[in-house]
Parts: sequence; C-alpha cells; structure tokens
Amino acid sequence: MDSSLNPNKHLKEQFVSNLDGSSILEIAALLTIVPLLVLIRYSIGFHCRTDNNDKSISTKKNDDEIVVSRTWKAYTYAISLDFIFIVFPMLLFFTVLSEWVYHGVVLLSLLLLVLTVSAKRCSSGLQRGQSLSFRANVSSYRVALMLITCLCILAVDFTIFPRRYAKTETYGTSLMDLGVGSFVLANAIVSRQARDVSSGNWITGLKATAPLLLLGFIRLVTTSGVDYQVHITEYGQHWNFFFTLAAISILTSFVNIPAKYCGVLGFTVLAGYQTWLVSGLNTYLLSDERGDNIISKNKEGVFSTLGYWGMYLLGVDLGYRLFYAKHSNTRSTTSSIARVFLVSLILWIVTLLVDNYIERISRRTCNMPYVTWVLAQDLQALGIFMLSSYIPMNKLSSLEEAIDQNLLATFLLANVFTGVVNMAVDTIFASPLTSLVILTAYAFALCAIIGTIHFSGFRLKFW
Repeated sequence: MDSSLNPNKHLKEQFVSNLDGSSILEIAALLTIVPLLVLIRYSIGFHCRTDNNDKSISTKKNDDEIVVSRTWKAYTYAISLDFIFIVFPMLLFFTVLSEWVYHGVVLLSLLLLVLTVSAKRCSSGLQRGQSLSFRANVSSYRVALMLITCLCILAVDFTIFPRRYAKTETYGTSLMDLGVGSFVLANAIVSRQARDVSSGNWITGLKATAPLLLLGFIRLVTTSGVDYQVHITEYGQHWNFFFTLAAISILTSFVNIPAKYCGVLGFTVLAGYQTWLVSGLNTYLLSDERGDNIISKNKEGVFSTLGYWGMYLLGVDLGYRLFYAKHSNTRSTTSSIARVFLVSLILWIVTLLVDNYIERISRRTCNMPYVTWVLAQDLQALGIFMLSSYIPMNKLSSLEEAIDQNLLATFLLANVFTGVVNMAVDTIFASPLTSLVILTAYAFALCAIIGTIHFSGFRLKFW
C-alpha cells in the first residue's frame, strides 16, 4: 500500500458505498434550482458569442445595445459572469447550502419573476417576441446536465458533498443517480431517429460506436494503471459509462425502426425486463455474488443495458411526438411548454405508482421506476428551460455555447482533473473550507479552459 499511487483507495471506495440517497422531492428541488439559475443569468444579460471569424459579439440588455468587440477581454468578462451566476451557485447548493435547497427554489423563483417583469418593461414590442428555439433549450438542458456531472464527480470525494447526493447502493434516489440516465435521454431526444432522419445501415452505426468503445477501454486501462478507486457495484469490475452508451448504440443500429414505433418497442423491452427483475433477477444483480465469467463480473453494466435501451427508445418517441412531428411545429410556444409539463406530470404519477406497488427505484438495475423517474425529472427540467421564451432578449450564455460545442472535451477534461485532484489530495480528510476552495478552483479552471478552447475556434462535439 505504501508504494500505491492511491494509498487511500479502499477508504475512498467505502466513502461512496452503501448509501441510501435522498428523497425524490429534494432531488426535484435541486434540479429546479439549476434551470432557474440559468434563466436568471439570461434575464441579467451581457453575453458574448464568438462567430466563425473569432469576433466576440457582446449584448447588454439594460440598454438594448449590441456591441461588436474583437477583444479577449469582453469574452472573459462574459464567461466570468456565467461562472458567478450559474456554476458557483450550483456548487454551493450541492455542498454548503444543501440544507437550504427548498428555500433556494422559492427565493430564486421570486428573483427570476422580478427580473423578468423588470426586463419586459424595459424591452420593446419586437423584443418581447424573441425566444430561444427548441434546439437552444435542449442545448441549455444538456449543458446543465454536463455541469452537474462535472461538479459532482469530484465533489462526491469530499466530505462537504452530502452523502445523500451520492449514488445509491441498491434502491433509492440521489442527485448522482440521474447522471447516466439523463445522458441517455438527452441523446435520445435529439437523435437522428427522433428527428425521423435516416441514420444509415447497421455498419454505419457500428462505426459511430467505435469512439465510445475506445474511450471505455482507455478509462478501464487508466483507472487500473493508477490503482484508482472504482465502485464495483456501480457497473461491475470492467464496465463503465462509455460501454453502456456503446451498447445502446449497437442495439439501436441493429433494431433501427421509425420513431413513431419506438415507444411501443421501448415499453415492451422495459416491461419484459421488469418482469425478469421481479422474477428473481434483481436479487442476483443486487447481491455480492460474482462468478468467474466476464458477464458475471460485470452483471450490473450488462443487464442494466436493457433498461437503458428501453429508456432510449422511449426518449426517441417522446422527442419525436413532442418536438419533431409535423403537428408539433404548428403549436404555439405556450402549448409546447404545457405539453412537456403535462407529460412530465403523467410520468411523475406513473413513477410513484410503480415505485410503491411494483419495485422501488434502482439505478443499479435500471428498472422501470428508475426509467420513468429520469423521464419525469428531465422533462420537468427541460420544461423550465423552455420558460426562457418569456424572458425578453434571451440567448444562450457564452459558457453554455462553449460547453455545447465541446461536450466531449468538457467531460474528458473534468475526468482528468478529477483523477489528478484525487491523486494529489486526500479528499476525504480535507476540511470544509479547503474542499470548497479546491472545488471552486476546479470548476473555474474547467470553465476557463473550455471557454478558451471555444474562443480559439476549436470544436469537439461528440453527442
């Protein structure tokens, strides 16, 4: 152990093990705070975009001017404001302000209402009609998901991060339990299949899966090489997040059907898988039993793929019917938002029924109540993002644009930073103040680097 690169590996693994999570209501409140922070940022103004000629375009809402600037200063100022109003408050609510989540929802909602009313009074009639497109709203949703993930994957290793927000061991709900499910759903909603666009044959699909498999093997080799802590009951001994995405992509390539039939197939897959679970499979998956074969060693990752595939298919169906079908384009903004919230409400009811009468929510097995929970929670968050239509002169913030154009780079860089910090710091023994300083520096460095990459015109957009 003395020669290990990670001498506290087992302590860190125990630190994130055997956890029960939080309440569904608290997680819903947390996921309400995030879009509220983004909407408040929109209402305050001053954004800076970079076009193809590397010009930064700054917008001040208080005087309704559009100012073109070629300076780096304007862009860094905008990125800094985004960090102050979006990222840093998120970090605080995930850590030191975790006991004030419900208060935060109320106060931020009131603040947003005041800022929106004030902005509307100062805006002209033409500006009142401006609104973000659905594509921009989904970009905001995916960027928020990425920010939550990047903050949590490092914060969870510090004592300042509440244990109830870390991934649950068997049953229950937590903030981090939403991670992989939300990524799967985000991919499904904007997929070529949901947009009813031909995605080619299965060979094309397999080629597109190759980068995911490569990243999965790179993660496996690097974590093993540096003796990095791995929570085996999360995916298994060798399996990881990238292999799950790759498996879903492969299944979708072989069973490529029109979007309007994906809902039926998705429900059939989930119903069959849930029946298998309650017939005894869940006992095996949640036990410590592991055989010598590769499937048994990675049983959580292998079998949960069925649940994630069912979730993906339902996401494709919802994306198609809510946003891409011909009749969806003729609806008003208010009608579209109402439909999203209505579907979310229905899914919340289904989640509570299934969770109480069939099986409790389990991310580890990706059972049916977990799938409906992720769908309900994420559609609720997306609906709140869509409320940006009522904020005059709204537009994606500079940081959102930077991350949206480099989602993969952001995620990979966050993973590298997380590994470096864990190797350099005994995170579980750090004081609250030290922990907050480290996490703030990490978050700011991540935003600054991604912003610099975007300003330089680089783009690494993978999903």
